[in-house]
Amino acid sequence: MATPRVSLVVVTYESRDESRRVIRAIAEQLRDGDELIVVDNASTDGTADAVAGAIAQADVVRSAENQGFAAAANAGAARATGDLLVFLNQDAMPSRGFREAIAAPLSESRDWAAWMGLVTAEGGRVVNTSGGVIHFTGIAWAGEAGLSVSAIVEEPHEVAFASGACLAVPRAVWDETGGFAPDFFMYCEDVDLSLRLRLAGQRVGIEPGARVDHAYEFAKGELKWRLLERNRWATLIRTYPAALLAAVAPALAVTEFVVLAAAVRSGWGRQKLLAWADLLRALPRLTRERRATQSTRAVRSAELAGSLTADLSSSYLGAPARSPAVAALLRGYWRVALGLLELGGRGS
Repeated sequence: MATPRVSLVVVTYESRDESRRVIRAIAEQLRDGDELIVVDNASTDGTADAVAGAIAQADVVRSAENQGFAAAANAGAARATGDLLVFLNQDAMPSRGFREAIAAPLSESRDWAAWMGLVTAEGGRVVNTSGGVIHFTGIAWAGEAGLSVSAIVEEPHEVAFASGACLAVPRAVWDETGGFAPDFFMYCEDVDLSLRLRLAGQRVGIEPGARVDHAYEFAKGELKWRLLERNRWATLIRTYPAALLAAVAPALAVTEFVVLAAAVRSGWGRQKLLAWADLLRALPRLTRERRATQSTRAVRSAELAGSLTADLSSSYLGAPARSPAVAALLRGYWRVALGLLELGGRGS
């Protein structure tokens, strides 16, 4: 496809000045036929009015309530008519040439089902994420966060999951996949989508030439931990085949005790318990969604497991998670698990 039409979708919430700056920068790069769709999650600071007043070509959708990122992004995609959907965070400033670079994988027929741009921070000096990393327990994080941009691989390549901060999905793939899981509200919806694509035999990548600079802060309050833990488990239930779930079950059980202890020490133990309660209430729905997701499976459990890691290398997880003893134990466990999955053959 030589010149795909691009539909940019931005979800906004309580970010009047920041969103206006980002969306103006996007609008300057759009071609004829491209679309700019802004879904505002019931902001009370005038975000929707500011965007509508500043960017005439923006299609501003005003939600009556804060429906979260996942559902709002789905709503924006439903209005889009372009060949390529590009989801961009309200605080992710696109660099010059972003529009052309993010469309390149589709223009060049790279056979990727989804991809991300390189997400930087601190004015483009350091990496915010160069591709998501997924541990076999479902814990996921931003790859190479904090490294100098000059130290990373800048060629297009596959990644475990593509970050929702700057995510591109061809329209046909989006429609076939069903978009984000709306009940996630926010966090892990990009992990879930990427794993569903991989389960269906698709590829996920990064186009480093498409850069955005993200005004990112990890700390977002205690609710973030509840949503992260709830959605981590929802992703595991929805996407892991039975053989893979069985292989990681002992590690998952231990992880729950470790995470709970860490949560209590760090002051968000109540949020972890609430995440368990959320999960129990959602189990009937998640079971139905699991059946639907697993019906699309085109790869063996071992192949999906190949996109996961045994190393807890994220700086956000703390030093104990990266200790040599823990690393050796996890790697040994994962070698055994992968071996068992390979022995399971095609049916696993």
